[in-house]
Amino acid sequence: MNRKSDIRILNKRAKFEYIILDRYTAGIQLFGTEIKSIREGKASLVDSWCAIEHGEIFVKQMHIAEYRFGSYANHEAKRDRKLLLQRREIRKLEKATKDTGKTIIPLALFINEKGLAKMEIALCQGKHTYDKRQSLREADDKREVAKVMKEARLS
Repeated sequence: MNRKSDIRILNKRAKFEYIILDRYTAGIQLFGTEIKSIREGKASLVDSWCAIEHGEIFVKQMHIAEYRFGSYANHEAKRDRKLLLQRREIRKLEKATKDTGKTIIPLALFINEKGLAKMEIALCQGKHTYDKRQSLREADDKREVAKVMKEARLS
């Protein structure tokens, strides 16, 4: 049952707000109708973050909309969800987040080839205002170069 899923829910603000230091792919523990909502693309990573509690890592404030065909047993939209990582990776992240200014942010939620929900998380450091302005300048420059290249090809 190998199927490639097009479901990829991104946290677009993460690359603008944070400097990404290290990336990890984690499984996510879901209950009930949550996977059905994710397969419909009804999830959001905006304002979500990860926390380590008692040697386990949880994603906080992630919104998964209630399943439209769900019954009384539908899931909560914004509950804490456990991420599945190896113990040594959790220890490494816990040690890194003890440093000031570092946090764990979800970057993407996707369905892998086996049909399992996975989350790409990153160890991040917050950007300063001048770093954000630099990011905007670089994006504008890329757009400008692409525009000039397109015009040159059309001529």
